[in-house]
Amino acid sequence: MNIEGGFEAETLRVLREIPGVTVVLQPRLGDQRPDALLRYADREQPVVVEVKRRANAATAHQLIHYAQLYPETPILLIASETTVEARDILTEHGIGFIDGLQNVHVELPGLMFHIEGRTAQRGGGGTPPPTRLRGKAGAAAQALLLQPEREWGVRELAEKAGVAPGLAHRVLARLETEALVTVKGVGPQRVRHLANPTALLDLWAEEQVDRPRRTFGYLLTQTPQQLIDRLGGNLGRAGIDYALTGAAGANLLAPFVTAVPVVEVWVTATAAGDELLRGAGADPVAQGQNVVFLQEKDDLPLAFRQKTNDVWVANRFRLYADLRRDPRRGREQADHLRQELIGF
Repeated sequence: MNIEGGFEAETLRVLREIPGVTVVLQPRLGDQRPDALLRYADREQPVVVEVKRRANAATAHQLIHYAQLYPETPILLIASETTVEARDILTEHGIGFIDGLQNVHVELPGLMFHIEGRTAQRGGGGTPPPTRLRGKAGAAAQALLLQPEREWGVRELAEKAGVAPGLAHRVLARLETEALVTVKGVGPQRVRHLANPTALLDLWAEEQVDRPRRTFGYLLTQTPQQLIDRLGGNLGRAGIDYALTGAAGANLLAPFVTAVPVVEVWVTATAAGDELLRGAGADPVAQGQNVVFLQEKDDLPLAFRQKTNDVWVANRFRLYADLRRDPRRGREQADHLRQELIGF
């Protein structure tokens, strides 16, 4: 595949490191578009080139919006680094990309060019964004998602999410740079409105990282529903804060045809393992568990939990993120939950 156009040095470096790609430099006249010409087989295709240092889920949604406004010419993203989520979204929407980690997907009439490259190493691939949507910053993102129509001031968001005003401001500033919120007013009357909840959910799910401590138990019951009811009742009577997640939690809110052999439950960070097992009425096991207690260093996974059928369940966005990481048909269940319960 040949690509002709006027490119800056970093873009040239990215393109020249891709096997099978030949770059032909051409002078660029002002701001004319399309920016480049792809030649392959006996065809040629003008493309609009978007250059980014780092492309994440929010960047991908910006390109989708641009492609919808100008559908006549394909878009090609060239970036030093792309995230897995960004690549998945771009591929799903037919937008081509080439990155400095040698990840390539370009699909045009008569052309399918795909290379699985490398993933970014932690601490490398450029400077990370100033405020990642994880931990307390992730709680602020969830607050925005739970009320997507609301106009938010910094203090209102901080109070709703239970975070410091300074952090709430940094989250909103980050989302403003990602074009995920719109701004109205100045000074104390300055408010933000969530412009693209779909993109924010994808970005938060991409950046939210949990490394929970796990405690395994077995609670004798006859059916999965009986297990859920008994577990919730026992933990409630023991005064242990909890929220069901994973397949068990999702099936209470958006039933899905699947077995629930193991119930995963977020529990308060301060409870000891033996206290959890005793409170739940479960036996400790090394294998064959039907209950997994998950604990983070704080109680943020319990944020915005809701009660359904007398059982506490993680909020729908936390459920979605947890399901996506479940290797047991989790992505399929997450997509079902998003369609049926989230709606964007």
